[in-house]
Amino acid sequence: MPADLLPPDLMAQLERLELVTRKVFRGRMKGERRSKKQGQSVEFADFRNYVPGDDLRSLDWNLYARLDKLIVKLFLEEEDLHVYVLIDASPSMGFGEPTKLEYAKQLAAALGFVGLVRSDRVVIDTLGQAAGAKGPVLRGRKSVARMLDHLASIEPTETTSLVDGVKKFCLRNRGRGVVVLITDLLDKSGYDAALRYLVGQRLDAYVIQVLSQEEIDPAMVGDLKLLDCEDDDFAEITVSRPLLDRYKRTLDAFTAGAQEFCSKRGLNYLLAHNELPVKTLLTNYMRRRGLVR
Repeated sequence: MPADLLPPDLMAQLERLELVTRKVFRGRMKGERRSKKQGQSVEFADFRNYVPGDDLRSLDWNLYARLDKLIVKLFLEEEDLHVYVLIDASPSMGFGEPTKLEYAKQLAAALGFVGLVRSDRVVIDTLGQAAGAKGPVLRGRKSVARMLDHLASIEPTETTSLVDGVKKFCLRNRGRGVVVLITDLLDKSGYDAALRYLVGQRLDAYVIQVLSQEEIDPAMVGDLKLLDCEDDDFAEITVSRPLLDRYKRTLDAFTAGAQEFCSKRGLNYLLAHNELPVKTLLTNYMRRRGLVR
């Protein structure tokens, strides 16, 4: 149910939050975010001398009468933020209880809600969308129900690779703002090429790797036949304590490598698991990383 993605107690916590960015972007419409750019709004900032090309409506004629100089009034300009949430809806995201995709959708709902109540423009996409097929552009509190319905319709059925999905996202979204990629990064072709596409965009990018608790600490024993849910490849293994220890070392190296890759390229990286409350992820971890305040 859409309401399950954003329960009332979570919304009450989110009301006090605001999405922020390390970069300054000028929005198309006036929002609630105060820009470092100077423009025309209601709050005075400073004066400067007139230069040819300035808007004559910004001249202070009272000062001109007193000083015989053309002086321009400057104002603080408010701007809105474009918030993109890109969800991995591949079959591997259907694993876990709750599934990684369910967790991703609740996180997307929380981030979208914070943006909508602050009059930011919110776009929620999945990796499998075609290059020309944008997700709905949402704005304002009135769009919350539409956002939840859109999220509820997403199923773990997309077979697009991580690199193709991120590439298509970058092609269909050329704007500036913040992008949050929510994925398990589990792709046989790797994640390097996909994340490099985000580096090349004029976006403040966050990569949130979501794993299930069963993947982090698997409770398996004996002889098993493992089937890859995305390409039907399989392997027969005998699970032993040494094998589990090697698996955990491999997983630790994988997540550490993803974090290092992101930090070297200016991407924010967070590792989350499906049992970590979304409220904790937002108000604690993401606040420390600077995405919300």
